Amino acid sequence: MSAPGAHGDRAPALLVTADGVVFSGEAAGTVVPVATGELVFNTAMSGYQEVITDPSYAGQVISFTSTQIGNYGTNAADDEASAPHCRGVVVCDLATEPSNWRATEGLEPFLRRHGVPAMTGVDTRRLARHVRDAGAVPCAFGTAPEAELRAAAASAVGTDGMDLVSGVTATGPSVHPATGAAAGAASGLRIVAYDFGVKTTMVNLLTTLGTVTVVPAGTTAAETLALEPDGVFLSNGPGDPAALPGPTAAVADLVGRVPVFGICLGHQVLATALGGTTYKLPFGHHGANHPVQRLETGVVEITSQNHNYAVAAGSIPDAETTHVNLNDGVIEGFRSLTAPAFSVQYHPEAAPGPHDARYLFGAFRDLMLAHPVRPGAGTR
Repeated sequence: MSAPGAHGDRAPALLVTADGVVFSGEAAGTVVPVATGELVFNTAMSGYQEVITDPSYAGQVISFTSTQIGNYGTNAADDEASAPHCRGVVVCDLATEPSNWRATEGLEPFLRRHGVPAMTGVDTRRLARHVRDAGAVPCAFGTAPEAELRAAAASAVGTDGMDLVSGVTATGPSVHPATGAAAGAASGLRIVAYDFGVKTTMVNLLTTLGTVTVVPAGTTAAETLALEPDGVFLSNGPGDPAALPGPTAAVADLVGRVPVFGICLGHQVLATALGGTTYKLPFGHHGANHPVQRLETGVVEITSQNHNYAVAAGSIPDAETTHVNLNDGVIEGFRSLTAPAFSVQYHPEAAPGPHDARYLFGAFRDLMLAHPVRPGAGTR
């Protein structure tokens, strides 16, 4: 294990938050004079590649609280998107010699290949404490002089009011055939998945239920219904749900006509489409160890989370809360009482993280089977 600051060939670097706090370290990844983004911290102890390639981090700089990052390298099988969309990565100790039989590339070469700037040698525990106190603040980091970084941080923007989905969504539809038992089913289910920044693991799990057509975030309800789906899936994604009037209107038109399942940003979009409201959390939920209680059974699930916004309690008409975060009481799931639709704020696909909540994909299958799309709903 290498000690922070032990690599003499690294250029010194600084990270400056918008409220003026300075953190020192060394430049890593793709070295740049200045990089900016909204600073958040992730508490997962492994799964850094899946975190970095999660499109939900678009517009953000990820600081890992786990002490050493990169010790088992990277490999193509763990990518959650074709490329990272985050603005940067901050770590305490960036391992330079990965050791794992699955590794095909080190983390730093991976970051350089994708053009992701990074810092190492940073006191990320101190940084996490600051973000907990100050909130998810914009920041600037790099090799530029402190005065230049201060100015860049002061002018950097966060995710408030930002439509970041348009920068990560698919440019056109793609079809993913059913796998496993679903592939051999005589009459397989057809799922349309809205890509707000969908993760690969989500698509893979949906294909175990049937054939999945992934569509861009701007797809209208009429275009979706023309595909004759048995269900509609609303994916995770970055940015402010209030900045997505188009997708929200489409979902509002789909609810009641076809079963709907949403995750993370999809949960927030579904809530908004049903008349609910959302708000920004002080520093969000980013990690693989959040306790969530399933109210129906009382069972506590350990969950993977990545979101900065949440649904306001009691704001959705004719809906029932199904899951609650035990750390801070945030609404983690709800179901509509008037239509076959439900969603969760956390990540049941859990890549990375525990698989306590993967049963929800089975619940989506059961919902589709119990509520076949009616003739005359859309084009069917």
